[in-house]
Amino acid sequence: MADTNKPLQEGGEAACDPYAGHTPIMRQYLMLKDKHPGVLLLYRLGDFYETFFDDAIRANRILGLTLTRRGKDSKGNEIPMAGVPAATLEQYLARLVKAGVSVAVCEQMTEAAPGRSIERKIVRIVTPGTLTDGALLNDKQDSPLAAWVPGRGRNAQGALVWLTLSNGDFRAAKCALRDLPGELARLTPGEILLSETVKESRQEVFDGIPVTSLPDWHFDSQRGAALIKEKFGLEALAARGLENEPEILAGVNAILGYVEQTQCDALPFLRAPVLEENSAYVALDAVARRNLEISETIRGDEGDTLMRVVDHCRTTMGSRTLLHWLHHPLRDFTVVRSRHEAVDELLKDTTLRSELDACVNGLPDIERNAGRIALRSIRPRELAALRDSLEKLSNFASLGQQCRSSLLKSLADTAVMDATLSEELHRWIAEEPASLLREGDVIAAGADEELDNLRAMRDNAGEFLVNLEAKEKERTGLSSLRVEYNRVSGYYIEVPRAAAERVPADYRRRQTLKNVERFITPELKAFEDKALSAKERSLAREKELWDALLDRIQIFVKPLLDAAAAVAAADTLLSFAKHAETADWVKPSMSAVPGIDLQGARHPVVEHALEHYVPNDCALTPSRRLLVITGPNMGGKSTYMRSVALIALLACAGSFVPAKAARIGPIDRILTRIGASDDLARGRSTFMVEMTEAAAILHQATPNSLVLMDEIGRGTSTFDGLSLAGAIARELAVTTKSYTLFATHYFELTQLATEIPEVANVHVSARETNRGIVFMHDVREGPANRSYGIAVAELAGMPASVTRRARAMMAEIEARSAVSDSQLDLFAVDAPDPLPAEESASAKAARLFAEEVSMLDVDDLTPRDALALLYTLKEKAGSTLNE
Repeated sequence: MADTNKPLQEGGEAACDPYAGHTPIMRQYLMLKDKHPGVLLLYRLGDFYETFFDDAIRANRILGLTLTRRGKDSKGNEIPMAGVPAATLEQYLARLVKAGVSVAVCEQMTEAAPGRSIERKIVRIVTPGTLTDGALLNDKQDSPLAAWVPGRGRNAQGALVWLTLSNGDFRAAKCALRDLPGELARLTPGEILLSETVKESRQEVFDGIPVTSLPDWHFDSQRGAALIKEKFGLEALAARGLENEPEILAGVNAILGYVEQTQCDALPFLRAPVLEENSAYVALDAVARRNLEISETIRGDEGDTLMRVVDHCRTTMGSRTLLHWLHHPLRDFTVVRSRHEAVDELLKDTTLRSELDACVNGLPDIERNAGRIALRSIRPRELAALRDSLEKLSNFASLGQQCRSSLLKSLADTAVMDATLSEELHRWIAEEPASLLREGDVIAAGADEELDNLRAMRDNAGEFLVNLEAKEKERTGLSSLRVEYNRVSGYYIEVPRAAAERVPADYRRRQTLKNVERFITPELKAFEDKALSAKERSLAREKELWDALLDRIQIFVKPLLDAAAAVAAADTLLSFAKHAETADWVKPSMSAVPGIDLQGARHPVVEHALEHYVPNDCALTPSRRLLVITGPNMGGKSTYMRSVALIALLACAGSFVPAKAARIGPIDRILTRIGASDDLARGRSTFMVEMTEAAAILHQATPNSLVLMDEIGRGTSTFDGLSLAGAIARELAVTTKSYTLFATHYFELTQLATEIPEVANVHVSARETNRGIVFMHDVREGPANRSYGIAVAELAGMPASVTRRARAMMAEIEARSAVSDSQLDLFAVDAPDPLPAEESASAKAARLFAEEVSMLDVDDLTPRDALALLYTLKEKAGSTLNE
């Protein structure tokens, strides 16, 4: 047999063979497995991909596959086995990759033949960071492969290198260890490569990211420098800024080596590495990205986020560009203004917007299709979709060149494609090709004469069989005779068993069944050989033509990627214009004058969910750097702060903003400390998390930073929290001089405005009525006069007995503090402790009576109940006076 399960006999040299005692199939499996340790091997056996040994147990646990047994190993133990159908491989691959598992796919390279084993080969290794197949990738987000190399000194900068394999984008940045979490949140890598030494010492930094450890020698900077010069034709690295960057070069070497290993014989298209400057973007650390809910809510899902609200893109590549722009707001106002001008033109010229929108609508993912052309993994229907999109791409280029916006014109110029690509694809790809090359009928009819002849021979079998059947019926006189075909028996002549003795002498018995006999004749055998070989030869010819076509269109990969980037950027600008029109957003003014001035500002996500939103103003200038925001819980302090940060972010991303008017000055980073959560896995309490984030802000903030601080110091005792909050606010206002929104319930902090000229007080207003508290949501100048905490507790459904007692306790505390002539001076070092005051019995009785009356809900009383209550109150009032 060609692929036998019979074990090889041990003896002689076999005694030293580590695979002795295994069948040829298992020997082949074990040899491949030993060459690729650490990956789950899917081994092709007929119509299934099988896993064995520990891989089978692992697949059973992750995928829920049925665990069976196949033969025994050299020690006599049964071999665990679990498999997935070849037809549904991609869905299982997606689940494995999502679980962070790297998978090697082994295919059968030859057909079974007598005396010859089936050749098998690993054709690809799928890892979380090297995905290129559309079925495995998130349509709206890239999944780059990254490598981290620490600096050599304790505080030295390390290097983060990343490659997006689906489009060849290759980048690097210098990065200190303390900034690494923020960079990882910005890039969201699908997988990160670490040296074995680093993995042991820094594993906690990469929580939630699949980590692949490589031997230290993979991170060879000298080899990395040589590879860059060799692969990208560079004579010197100085022009790329990489000449004296050993950490970056080491990361480049690790990534290039890993890609070569995982992609096997396929070579992806790669751009030369680009060194990113940190100063190019408004910095957002991981905490700020989470708190602002740019593309993921604080809960960790994709609910109501900024991305979800503003994404009106027609293409998936447009959505990916939009996501990138939102996570990479720019500090270069020249580029930002060019985006604003493009959005402005698209907003005002509705005809142009409609025509450009029609051009991009329905386009396939040209970017990822181009990447798969380079990897030679593109499917026939994807290539057909690319062919059909080229006309729309041409229309987009023509329309864009008529725009006034310099950015739109530049994008249109980039989208112009050589007509040769369209000619090649229209000539060679069938109008509606099969989904897979192995199914045939991918190459267009008439493109190749040899293929057409083979197809004619393959496809005319039906006519031949009908004619042969009629001729044989006439020759034998058997009206029940049939000439048929199936994949198992091939071609045959079928007659009832009762008539089998009447067939001619040239009939040769092929198969005996219960009620029929099957025969073959020399004429039918000759046709069978010709027809079956025609099918195999036509498939072989198609593959040959397909491979040649992919060879010829490799030169179009880079132009396609450039055109895709241009269309994606235009799609993003169209999305900005659509949302600006429907949500009434305005063009912000990007100014060199420091500060932020917003009129009628709104939260872009919250306003989308509310029927009526109360807009607010915000003025932050060099003489007004810190706003102390007071007011009730649920009053809108956090929403107000986030709205200011999101408007700044949107403006720097190139979007219009939700406001009546907006002026944005230079911003280098946005820092936030909002919300309360613990980190039990790392042994950090809520207060510890709060202090850690606050410390990070104080270390990073500059005079051009926008800082949001929400209720800092609430996780400890009142005086500890108040002292810390006051010290942090003073540091931000006096030392770092950042633009700060500082929300607090510590009314003592409102004194800062009298101590520091750059501090001002604002508050969110509320009104308490007989039916409870009403939040006005408008931000006004000056401090709040109270916090309304008990009223909010009532609104939350707190039992009335609890809130009554809370009011009584609050009145008692306020009465005691009233003995002091002035409010606690937070900034007086030796201020004496206020002495508690004792309340007289009559004062206490009067206060309790007044509280009881104030809690009455008179709107719900019937006339009879009201009269009874009035008599009761009169009696209690008399008793109080008598005391």
